[in-house]
Amino acid sequence: MNTLLVLLGPTGVGKTALSIEIATMLGSPIISADSRQLYKDIAIGTAAPDAIQLAQVSHKMVGTLELEDYYSASQYEEEVISLLHELFKSHRTIVLTGGSMMYIDAICKGIDDIPTISPEIRKSVCEQYEKEGLAPFLAELKAKDPVHYDEVDRSNYKRVIHAIEICRMTGRSYSSFRTRQIKDRPFQIIKIGLTRQREELYECINERVDRMIRDGLLEEARKVFPFRHYNSLNTVGYKELFQYFDGILTLDSATEKIKRNTRVYARKQMTWFKRDQAILWFHPDDRQGIMSYVQHL
Repeated sequence: MNTLLVLLGPTGVGKTALSIEIATMLGSPIISADSRQLYKDIAIGTAAPDAIQLAQVSHKMVGTLELEDYYSASQYEEEVISLLHELFKSHRTIVLTGGSMMYIDAICKGIDDIPTISPEIRKSVCEQYEKEGLAPFLAELKAKDPVHYDEVDRSNYKRVIHAIEICRMTGRSYSSFRTRQIKDRPFQIIKIGLTRQREELYECINERVDRMIRDGLLEEARKVFPFRHYNSLNTVGYKELFQYFDGILTLDSATEKIKRNTRVYARKQMTWFKRDQAILWFHPDDRQGIMSYVQHL
């Protein structure tokens, strides 16, 4: 039976190098499950595979979008499921790797069929948010969809605003579209998780941020600074450096803030992943154990 091997874990844990080793052994391409590596021009800040790594193994879903492109987990599901259909014609096992929880779930479990937002609705909501902030959207969500209001992370403006877009476009609550039914897939899914002790992971994250700065993250962020209002750049690494360019932070404080916010994100990832009992966990240095397991799939 065809197998999708999902290699997941928190940011900075060591997924990229190991995914290339596994894919090389299996003769498989790699599909990225990273919501920011999809975008061009931000390779350093998203820790996208470098030129050498891209030459070692064929990578899919990396650098395929422009910064201004709108993209969602449901679009990702549609594209990757179609891609897998083609790849399984010539490969028995495909490697999917990343840390974007919603994107991994989109492939493994499926996303509810939520309507695509029209450009007109998206534009009007965006303009309102820029003028009025989040407060009116929270009030509207509480009135129109109290179920989702109680569930959603109300500090995550993207999720709040998306729910309002659905409400305004369809006249229905966002929660009414969410069935949470797991979709059947015509392939088996094996999940390998990479984990480190917290302090060890934090040290890896701190070292990676320092390496990104040395590799040119500051210059990369400066190039995309004029496009800071795009959702693709509303992410750790760029937000903090934009504050530096604005004179709000020093470079040292922006760098420390990137490290701190990355650590916070890593904790959120692990909280999400730990709920999934199907994941078999390894330390990334346990190459022998991991490779032995993969060989016997």
